[in-house]
Amino acid sequence: MPEVIAWVLVLAVAAYACAGGTDYGAGFWDLLAGGAERGERPRRLIDHAMGPVWEVNNVWLIFVLVVMWTGFPTLFQAVFGALWLPLALAAIGLVLRGAGFALRKPARRLAQRRVYGAVFALSSLVTPFFLGAALGGIASGRVAVGTTASADAWANPTSVIAGLLAVAAAAFLGAVSLCSDARRFGADDLVGYFRRRALIALGALVVLALIGLPVTHSDARHVWEGLTGGIGLLLVLSAAVSAFATVALLLRRTYRWSRWTAVASVALTVFAWGFAQRPYVLPTSLTVADAAGAPHTLWWLVIVTVVAIVLIGPALVLLYWMDTHGELESLTDADTQAGRAPGDTQ
Repeated sequence: MPEVIAWVLVLAVAAYACAGGTDYGAGFWDLLAGGAERGERPRRLIDHAMGPVWEVNNVWLIFVLVVMWTGFPTLFQAVFGALWLPLALAAIGLVLRGAGFALRKPARRLAQRRVYGAVFALSSLVTPFFLGAALGGIASGRVAVGTTASADAWANPTSVIAGLLAVAAAAFLGAVSLCSDARRFGADDLVGYFRRRALIALGALVVLALIGLPVTHSDARHVWEGLTGGIGLLLVLSAAVSAFATVALLLRRTYRWSRWTAVASVALTVFAWGFAQRPYVLPTSLTVADAAGAPHTLWWLVIVTVVAIVLIGPALVLLYWMDTHGELESLTDADTQAGRAPGDTQ
């Protein structure tokens, strides 16, 4: 039973990495969209693309926390004791990000919209970095039961690489998704605008992954061994194939499936990390079995998970389907034609 709950946790992390990561990536490109005039149309597209689902994506984060503190209380205590600072900074980023996104659209004054927009965009960069840094601290074995909070737990080579990889992966997901949304909304020049950014983000991911190889080898040896052999290696290779399939689809201007291959590449990477850590939740000090809560608690957690899948799963699937098929809010002519087009063309 502990193994089952552990994989439920990994699945929830993968779902949040993909759904929440797409939103963080949209915020990242909002940050780099340029001034008020140049960045107006990309930002309008970002607002419309994120609007229907940005709050829903945080459901996955809540589910991760519930599974952690209910199914693995020892893990929860150790992680939040040793990594409270980066996790607190990520939580602050989440709050500021949501506030900035919600308030900038109805703001009447340009100065207010700029402030709220800057808060939203900067938080979209800070939050995934600190979440990735926390995961890097866990993967490197610096977090154990009884570990006191210190900078070394999250400001170390593995954490920095993991944080940067999280930002780059979010940028990749966000650009691919916005590319598809731009085509769906008929903003053809923005299709090329975000396609180029998706390719740049993937290039950054590849470079960071290559830099991370020697870092992981020396600083997170257990995870390195799991990623370079067996199922972990197979999942890593599958993630690479999915990423380059996304590139092929983008270059062929086939945007219908590019969103899903990009999501698959990130989800497979998360599962590869899950396999690499086995049998530990905190390498190499706390196993899945030792971290698990009481057996009856795990059974109730399984029951609650099944109920959630049955009751909430169909609603989430329907919402994502309606959003990606244009059944929700449409982009108007005023939105697609507002402001000056981005400097580069398709």
